[in-house]
Amino acid sequence: MASTYGFAQRACFTQEYLERQEAQHPAYATNRAAIETFIKQQSALTATAKTASKDLIRIPVVVHILYTNSSQNITDAQVASQIDALNRDFRRQNADTTNTPERFKALGADVEIEFTLASADPMGRPTTGIVRRQTTVSEWTMDDKIKFTAQGGSNAWDSKSYLNIWVGNVRQLLGYSSVPGGPAEKDGVVINTSAFGTINIGAPYNMGRMAVHEVGHWLGLKHIWGDTYCGEDEVGDTPKQGNYTTGCPTTFRSSCSNNATGDMYMNYMDFTNDACINLFTEGQKQRMRILFNSGGPRQSLLSSKGLNEPWLEEAPVEEEPITPLASRLYPNPAANEAVLDLSGQPQWIGKELNVVGVNGISVKRLVVTAPLQKIDLSSLAPGIYLIWLKSGNEEIRQKLVKF
Repeated sequence: MASTYGFAQRACFTQEYLERQEAQHPAYATNRAAIETFIKQQSALTATAKTASKDLIRIPVVVHILYTNSSQNITDAQVASQIDALNRDFRRQNADTTNTPERFKALGADVEIEFTLASADPMGRPTTGIVRRQTTVSEWTMDDKIKFTAQGGSNAWDSKSYLNIWVGNVRQLLGYSSVPGGPAEKDGVVINTSAFGTINIGAPYNMGRMAVHEVGHWLGLKHIWGDTYCGEDEVGDTPKQGNYTTGCPTTFRSSCSNNATGDMYMNYMDFTNDACINLFTEGQKQRMRILFNSGGPRQSLLSSKGLNEPWLEEAPVEEEPITPLASRLYPNPAANEAVLDLSGQPQWIGKELNVVGVNGISVKRLVVTAPLQKIDLSSLAPGIYLIWLKSGNEEIRQKLVKF
């Protein structure tokens, strides 16, 4: 059965994610500014030096699938359909190029970038390019925990050699992406399971174009309206535009005094429905391919061994067993109150927590009501206790010292 969801717009949160990353990592803004300078310098060179190569660029991809149930454990065929959609749109082989308005058709670009599931992992072992991991995390947010095995997600493969795409049940958004210049261990794209690929996906985001949009960000493109009214997307051949577009408009629309051309709401970097977006421009192509020039932030992908024949015979473990997340108890020792951190483990909400004495008898019981569960110790005598939760085959045991 096709997945359905009620997002009022494309629900890409890359700009919000970027602002959060810059707040957490001060070097991010500095790196991005240096990359913008690099792009401008490269753009000013002669036409023959504008891109890394006249040849086709092929990018190795690893897809990390995080699931809690079988419906989220999407098939290899669904993954393949997403790779096909990326190649279709980046190579301008999409049948709906006929829907590009005449005034923009000359700008439509074959970006000459293709995406292929990796054949060799970072250790040189054979791989399908798909990593599956069952997890206890039922819902992800924009906090990047999906990118770390220790937090219930899946660690990135070397981002200098692979495009990492994480697929999972993401709350209230369809996707977000890192942009060039960020931390290597967080570099890549996150897509909601409900918008990944073209199989078993419901309209209006059923053509794989959420990933096309986010990979555009990963390759340095901004939203076409510049994330502010009549903002700047740093691309010369995309008209100024007042804001994002929702739904599927078909008539001429104009904003920001772009009357000659009108809004380019059919661009992949707008929020228009999948069925109504159909082009990257020549200017966007140049901006993306410049990143692969010598000294560019994506240059290392050109020498990736991810698409080579594997050079080790050992097969990697690509289906990882479910692993409960580590819990943390603090402060420990404690006087009157301790906190059990169950972040990312919603399965414990509503379960009974026991405080057990050294004699094995429970001296306190309470129901877990929050990810940061407070435990009142004021009535307990000083000594050593065991904090114990159990549910089916899972359990948590933490030693606590009360003073």
